[in-house]
This record gives sequence, structure tokens and C-alpha cells, in this order.
Amino acid sequence: MKITFVITRIFIIITVFFLITSITSFIYPKKAYGDDMSETTQLVEKARFTLENFSKAREMEGFRGLVKNAKGIFIAPQMLKGAIILGASGGSGVLIVRDKKTGSWRGPTFYTLGEASFGLQIGGEAAEIVMLIMSDRGISAMLSSSVKLGADVGITMGPVGVGVDASTANISADIITFAMSKGLYGGISLEGAFIKARHGWNKTYYGKDVLPYDIIMRDNMKNPHSNKLLETAKAIMDAKEAK
Repeated sequence: MKITFVITRIFIIITVFFLITSITSFIYPKKAYGDDMSETTQLVEKARFTLENFSKAREMEGFRGLVKNAKGIFIAPQMLKGAIILGASGGSGVLIVRDKKTGSWRGPTFYTLGEASFGLQIGGEAAEIVMLIMSDRGISAMLSSSVKLGADVGITMGPVGVGVDASTANISADIITFAMSKGLYGGISLEGAFIKARHGWNKTYYGKDVLPYDIIMRDNMKNPHSNKLLETAKAIMDAKEAK
């Protein structure tokens, strides 16, 4: 009886949650676009700050050593643990990709990052995450509608610490992850996490229906608002190459 009661309560909570979400969307249909535009622009700005902080931190020598070879960078400025229902983890992030010929950066394109369990080695309920995409296979997977980390692409945690040699990382992995929580940098387990394209946010940010592939590979979509993020990525790359 207890199990049945618990299952019934969970079902009712989930049903009420979706009803509230649906009703809110119906009552405030005109507000959605403005909210999405605000959220996308804020996410891009926060992603830039996160990338800058990771590149400057003393503990991130491994990150600075590896980023010079990265083909793409995925940035999630805030990953939260413990959602309202079922204790899931989630957050939003952006992907930028380096042009092989010019060295310039393209994007961003928007995604949701989430998983049923969230393994931060350094603890904490929230984290900033940066993933270095090291292979063409990793880029191809990220440009699909959804990807499961560890299944569709290989993933490993990046080396963190003062004096850490980047060569100690498993650089054969498609994706290398870094995280910061409560002011501390460390590893994060994202094995089994999923990344899904946010087509609605891409549409809002660029003003038309567009796929991640169009934004990144065809490079036919631009939003001047993203210039600072792309310039930051290039500056980090150039600073490393100049040494």
C-alpha cells in the first residue's frame, strides 16, 4: 500500500507541474519570446565570463595546455543538482567551434545538458562546466539533435591543479571536462549525461529556424551579440600560442 501511495503522489505532482506549465504558457504566450531572448543573451554573456575565469585560474594549467588543441568548446555557466522532480540535474550551455582554416570561432548554438545523477568530485549543488571538444567525432556528435556522453562519444575528466601537466590527461578522448563549484576547480563525472539542442533558443537568438549544423559548419548565421564570446575564445588561444 505504501509503494502504491508514493507512486500515486509522484504521479499527481508531475501532472500538476505540467498542468501549471501548460496553463502559464497559454496565459502568457507573448511573454515567451522576450523571456527566451533575455535568457539566450544572458547565457552567452555568462558563458564568456566562465570561459575567462577558467583560462585565468592558477589551478587550470591543464586546461590552458589542452585548449590550444580544442576543436570546440561547450560552456554551461550553471549546472544545478536537485531539480524539483526526481532529483535530476540540468542546465543550459552553448557550443562554439573553431574554423580549421582561419582559426576564428563560430557559434554559439544552444543546448540543454542534463542527467539523472550528477557526479561532482568537488561536491556542491551547482557548478560551472567547460568541455573541450578534441576530435571531429566529438564535433559531429555535438551538432546532432542529441548526444549521450560516454556512449556516442568518449569523455574523460581533465587534469586540475597547480603544476599539472596537460599530458597526464587522456587526450585521446573526444571530450575533456572541467568544472568549478563553490570557488573550487575540480573534476566532474558526466558519463551518461545527455546534451540536447535547444532549437527554440537557436531560433530566438538568430531570428529564424536554424540547426546547429547551419550555425557552426555553414557559418551562415550571425548575431553580433556573440562577438565578445568568440573574441574571448580566440584571445585565449592566441595567448597560449604566443608563449
